[in-house]
Amino acid sequence: MAKPIVKCNVANCSFWGEGNKCQAESILVEIDAHANRDYSMEAGVEPYEKAEHQDSAHNIKETCCHTFRPKE
Repeated sequence: MAKPIVKCNVANCSFWGEGNKCQAESILVEIDAHANRDYSMEAGVEPYEKAEHQDSAHNIKETCCHTFRPKE
């Protein structure tokens, strides 16, 4: 299966790549109501393991990306 192309306009993210392509191995998109939750990854743990719940967004404005990591 081909890896999907994820476009991102947040150029100060460490996963940002040329052509606005996200270079992260996995991506977590959450609803804004959970924007302040901590989904930190630990070594040896499946990425975003704690994010196994289901919510619904009514429109694009109600979503956010938890994969963002600022460039140093």
